[in-house]
Amino acid sequence: MSVLSSKKIVLAVTGGIAAYKTAFLVRNLIKSGAEVKVIMTPGAKDFVTPLTLSTLSKNPVHSTFYNEEDENALWNNHVELGLWADLMLIAPATANTLSKMAQGHCDNLVLATYLSAKCPVYFAPAMDLDMYIHPSTKATFEKLISFDNIMIPAGSGELASGLVGQGRMAEPEEIVSFIEDHISQQLPLQGQKVLITAGPTYEAIDPVRFIGNHSTGRMGIELAKTAANLGAEVHLILGPSSLQVTHNLIKVIPVTSAQQMYEAVVAAYTDCDIAIASAAVADYRPAHVADQKIKKKEGNFDIPLERTTDILNWMGSQKKQQFLVGFALETQNELENAKAKLTKKNLNLIVLNSLNDKGAGFKNKTNKVSLINHKMAVKAFDLKTKQEVAQDIFNEINLLRHA
Repeated sequence: MSVLSSKKIVLAVTGGIAAYKTAFLVRNLIKSGAEVKVIMTPGAKDFVTPLTLSTLSKNPVHSTFYNEEDENALWNNHVELGLWADLMLIAPATANTLSKMAQGHCDNLVLATYLSAKCPVYFAPAMDLDMYIHPSTKATFEKLISFDNIMIPAGSGELASGLVGQGRMAEPEEIVSFIEDHISQQLPLQGQKVLITAGPTYEAIDPVRFIGNHSTGRMGIELAKTAANLGAEVHLILGPSSLQVTHNLIKVIPVTSAQQMYEAVVAAYTDCDIAIASAAVADYRPAHVADQKIKKKEGNFDIPLERTTDILNWMGSQKKQQFLVGFALETQNELENAKAKLTKKNLNLIVLNSLNDKGAGFKNKTNKVSLINHKMAVKAFDLKTKQEVAQDIFNEINLLRHA
């Protein structure tokens, strides 16, 4: 999965011959999982049609502040576009548009959106060789970079004038790769290894029956996705779950029993940087597992149980460089029990949720948590989606790790 997945991108197309490449650029951005909205300068429409780009982006394309042919036209809100975007890409970026950007001129929708954008802005210059190397153009590049805009250097080759040299807009594949690499380098967990346990464990009684719980693994899966989107290499040790996980930075290690989960944790724990134990691991398992299905008989049936290995306790006892996070699902004396677990298990952070809170716990897409750090400071959050909760947890982890 690309780091551009789910990103909102405003692609601004200006009036240069390289505009014909934007059809391929839009397709590549969409393939990367991004949502794309295209805006154009009026001159750009001489090189590529709005119909082409709207068809490919599946969004309307605008080049003016309103449709002059429609007396009831709505305003194309550049401020709203600038706030909507996670990033803005200007490609091709002509010398004319770049100069206006550097000077703060605003005479079209592209420039108005640029001046309103609160997100990172990338620009891919496209112009003839002499224009590209002209001192005024170089000064424009330097000024835009000083504004924290990111330049995607032009390539070299045959130009529209017939000259050969630098000035060709980078190819669509190169532009997408450049942005992906640049974003990856800025991610807070780039180069980090994160270990997450998730889901239930099933403890066999016989070949048919087992002891389990209601965990779906959703909270742990959302944590894994969040960690991967922050650049981490994630090892997700997942108990039985019907939920699917697909991300190129997430390695899923499927397990069934508490013993299998323990063995997988031991194998992956030593060199991880962050470990989060969100799995609902069985505390007990049948002392003996029948080889054949146990047949129903008259009277009651007793199953002797024995303790499983306390995985989180082991992780705390072996902790060195790892930042260790545990979960506490409580039904009474929630805060006291969570604080006691934090200390006993040698954790850096514990995530408390209570089955007394509506919408929290198993089988829900939402959760309501409190985060308690090693200094016993408590941060309580309202009911949120588990995706949002995962983001809150990693925000706190990053804050505490760099405190």
